[in-house]
Amino acid sequence: MWRALIAAAAAAMLSACGTLSTWDTSDIPPLSDTSGSLEAVVDDLAAPLVTQGRTPGLIVGLRLPDGSTRFFGYGTTVQGTEQPPGPDTLFAIGSLSKGFLGAITASVVEEGQLSWTDQLGSLLPSQYSLSPDGAAITVEQLATHTSGLPRQQASVRTLGYFVGYLFTGENFYRHLDQDAVLGALADFTAPATREPRYSNIGYGILGYVVERRTGQSLDHLFDQRIGGPLGLDHTGYTPEALPGYDRRARGYAGDQPKFIARGQPTPDWRMTDILRGSASMYSSARDLLTFADACLRPTTTPLGMALADTLRIRSPRPRQGAAVAWIVDEVNGVQIIYQVGLIAGYTSYLAVDPVHGTAVVVLQNAFNWDYSLGHKLMLLLARRGGKGEGGEPTIPAPPHP
Repeated sequence: MWRALIAAAAAAMLSACGTLSTWDTSDIPPLSDTSGSLEAVVDDLAAPLVTQGRTPGLIVGLRLPDGSTRFFGYGTTVQGTEQPPGPDTLFAIGSLSKGFLGAITASVVEEGQLSWTDQLGSLLPSQYSLSPDGAAITVEQLATHTSGLPRQQASVRTLGYFVGYLFTGENFYRHLDQDAVLGALADFTAPATREPRYSNIGYGILGYVVERRTGQSLDHLFDQRIGGPLGLDHTGYTPEALPGYDRRARGYAGDQPKFIARGQPTPDWRMTDILRGSASMYSSARDLLTFADACLRPTTTPLGMALADTLRIRSPRPRQGAAVAWIVDEVNGVQIIYQVGLIAGYTSYLAVDPVHGTAVVVLQNAFNWDYSLGHKLMLLLARRGGKGEGGEPTIPAPPHP
């Protein structure tokens, strides 16, 4: 039986997934009565994740149409204590890191140091051999997951590390260094159609390209272009350097790793240098909502124009359309632009709705495939329209261009 479970889990995790998200948004039923206070309705939706044992703790952050924010913490940051997560509690955010790398890339493009149409053949050092298809991959294709690159390289070594992960929780990307990722481009063959296909290594290559073209590290680029201007003091690639690291939310097993009991601690992951931009950041609910707020308030500054550019839908589809790092879904008549991160013992969700001027962040300290709470909260805010805490009207933010 264990052999069958391992095979099934490995197939799910290692397959060249053809979608940007593992969750079917069509499963969300219409929301029931949402006329109560905002706090009561959010409690009804969020608190059961803790009381039912799905995650030790979570923090919900809402950006309302008038630009105000609300935060709701549940459970605990560390099992055995009574420390509910707050707006500034640090969580590993996994692939939400891609949203920041996408914004960095857009700012570099806005500045003219890079073009969305630049190809890897002119961006990578000559020491790496590229297949014709590999050389033709563009910056935009990397940023929108339309390059055709797989989620990660499927190899015997990767499979072995993944099977070990099921029992230990250890990082199964730890062997994917620069030579392994860039060297694989020599044998790359693009699929017949360039539909969105989620790729962690694609974003790793994107980060490498941005660093090489600018001559600056991702840490410096983030601080100078995104973190500093927006005041994101609790976000970065080096968690130990962030305030409150010793009080961070600790990660625990949820749906994965398969053979670690739910609620047991899992080890933190450290990504290789080339994969740092793909999934290595830590952040807080407050910082993520500040980032979302900047995306919802377009300006004519270079940063404002870059953030607006990341939200532009470049691969439109009824479900899981692709922007730069963002996924676009139509759910119960509401367009939701969102990102999801799953890493080690954490699940993260960030979404914006430019039409209603709202945003939602949900951070859990357990790895769970079902992150539908985020979409439910986005639908809640859309259904309530321009109503604030007590149901009173608010002034909607202007739609994003």
